[in-house]
Amino acid sequence: MTRHQHILAWLNDIAGDLRAIRHDIHAHPELGFQENRTAALVARCLQDWGYEVHQGIGCTGLVGVLRNGSSSRTLGLRADMDALPIVEASDAPHSSRHHGCMHACGHDGHTTILLGAARYLAATRQFDGTLNLIFQPAEEGQGGAEAMLADGLLERFPCDALFGLHNMPGLPAGHLGFRQGAMMASQDLLEVVVEGVGGHGSMPHLAVDPLVAAASMVMALQTVVARNIDAQRAAVVTVGALQAGEAANVIPQQALLRLSLRALDAPVREQVLERVRAIIQTQAASYGCTASILHRPAYPVLVNSPAETEFARQVAVELLGDSAVDGNTPKLMGSEDFGWMLQRCPGSYLFIGNGVGQPMVHNPAYDFNDDILLTGAAYWGALAESWLKPL
Repeated sequence: MTRHQHILAWLNDIAGDLRAIRHDIHAHPELGFQENRTAALVARCLQDWGYEVHQGIGCTGLVGVLRNGSSSRTLGLRADMDALPIVEASDAPHSSRHHGCMHACGHDGHTTILLGAARYLAATRQFDGTLNLIFQPAEEGQGGAEAMLADGLLERFPCDALFGLHNMPGLPAGHLGFRQGAMMASQDLLEVVVEGVGGHGSMPHLAVDPLVAAASMVMALQTVVARNIDAQRAAVVTVGALQAGEAANVIPQQALLRLSLRALDAPVREQVLERVRAIIQTQAASYGCTASILHRPAYPVLVNSPAETEFARQVAVELLGDSAVDGNTPKLMGSEDFGWMLQRCPGSYLFIGNGVGQPMVHNPAYDFNDDILLTGAAYWGALAESWLKPL
């Protein structure tokens, strides 16, 4: 028997309660900064279990604080709460009751996992120090982590280390993946307005067509990674939207492009940004147009600190055994705003397998795997007891 198995045994007695919570949250999804019902549910649970609850942090975020013993050590565990604007393709009894909104990324499961650990830790109190359980809003590109930090999250609730997790379809159910250093990419969002001169479609010589300039930009931007970035480094340039005009016989006045840029280290990120800006401006000028660029840095590179990541990996091995733990899980070009928190506090972000053959996140057919709720909650419980081990 591996260490910490008593946690799994304890949680097994409340497995039905955790599934019910997860299904309830899944059936009532809420978009970023609108997670009022979810936050209220979390607050009620935490208060019932003896936590000191602080609400309204970063709009709809909250923190549950539990102190035990006399140690000054602190630990932060974070879960995200928001859903996505996607129509769910499921006939499950717990499918979304809000058309056009669903938990397509598993944040309902992440929240439930942390609640399971919260209930266990409050009942058993086998730790010495302070637990800060962070329930974050608006992870899906809306800056929820930044909002909580701006609201004084780490000043009000200091943490010696911060940890977060995300489910991963394709990884065996309940397996845990860790990686030291850069693990997930930065994301920069650009909105480009190409300004031309509108006119009649029959007289293009009297107009300056921004749509042609924008189309040329789309093609030229495909060379940024292929011809500017070292082939052994990673970057992605995506033009996700090109919008211009309404009628077939009208040359529009403006064209709009929306881009996302991703990289796994800061120098590459800056190189990509520099080349993208240069291409946009020179392409616009070559067609007689002008271009304005609105840049929003959505996520930094998510970087796991080595010592905390190794500590977290060892706890996973003690809980699940070597065969269920990967200490060198592949990097991802996806982004995660927990990276903002890790810029301010050492810690680590890990993956928990949602199962092989499961739909990927952000898919209308996705659903969180209830079978991993106990594993995730037990892992947080084991990590908390190990980090805040009584001396």
